Amino acid sequence: MNLEEYKGVFVFAQQVDNKISGIALELIGEGKRLAEKLGESVTAVLVGSDVKGLADELAAYGADKVIVVDDPELKEYRTEPYAHALSSVINQYKPEILLVGATAIGRDLGPRVSARVHTGLTADCTSLEIGDFPINPIPGKEQKHNQLLMTRPAFGGNTIATIACPDFRPQMATVRPGVMQKLEKKEGAKAVIEEFNPGFTPNNKYVEIVNIVKNLTDTVDIMDAKILVSGGRGVGSPENFKILEDLAQAIGGTVSCSRAVVDAGWKSKDLQVGQTGKTVRPNVYFAIGISGAIQHLAGMEESDIIVAINKDETAPIFDVADYGIVGDLNKIVPALTEQIKAAVAAKN
Repeated sequence: MNLEEYKGVFVFAQQVDNKISGIALELIGEGKRLAEKLGESVTAVLVGSDVKGLADELAAYGADKVIVVDDPELKEYRTEPYAHALSSVINQYKPEILLVGATAIGRDLGPRVSARVHTGLTADCTSLEIGDFPINPIPGKEQKHNQLLMTRPAFGGNTIATIACPDFRPQMATVRPGVMQKLEKKEGAKAVIEEFNPGFTPNNKYVEIVNIVKNLTDTVDIMDAKILVSGGRGVGSPENFKILEDLAQAIGGTVSCSRAVVDAGWKSKDLQVGQTGKTVRPNVYFAIGISGAIQHLAGMEESDIIVAINKDETAPIFDVADYGIVGDLNKIVPALTEQIKAAVAAKN
């Protein structure tokens, strides 16, 4: 493998039902930052059917170029045709770096593509940097420069591992949604658009989609919420979440929870914040009855303001909180809700 042939930062621009996923825009922003350090450009790879019209949106968020793989076989996500499409793009254009969102689709697609193009993949990354590898020089071992250093939690979140892929290309990573930040949208921005179709010959590995059943919900995605009222095991019971829901309603927020709450069956998985849940960046994050294990902190510590309510004054959550209240949440939260309601009524 001639590593010098591989140039540029590519991003898999995931779309579902002809709508660009938020993670694609986040990765374009991160890709732009990495590309600037390498003196390269950012290319979005848009895969689907009748999706060319989405290219301008990718350009508005920073993509310099958009490669469109458009074919009826790609209308819905299926492993085999999508893996063929993305691996064909890699073989044709030879990117130095390829970023994929760690979504349900990305976690299925990324490993299959990396195996097809014979390179490594670091999964579920929370940080990406350009640097030297090995990070600390080792006598007798060559230190390579301008490598992608991919950081991810390991051993259940108890340690952080930084991984590189110095001998193979592209350097591939799947990245957790909500960790990276998208760039400001530039209206009217245009990218170079190039259409590429490797050809699709359906075979017995192609899954046939018989029916699609969508799970519709009227709740706000916690990743988009500006205010989150999050409860942990300390809330005590699923019924007790009613006082958190009252607070969320009063302040215009959304209820979320820790893994312990999901494991207990009190709340659904889509409300879980943390390493094995969703990464969130609200303006205000209420951590109520949450001790603050490292796995939970990984999903919310970038919140603008963190308010912790816990009866244990030694709880780790207070180490990251901007405001902390030690006491019984059953008394504190209703009192806080009433104060907020009174303040809103007075303002109106």
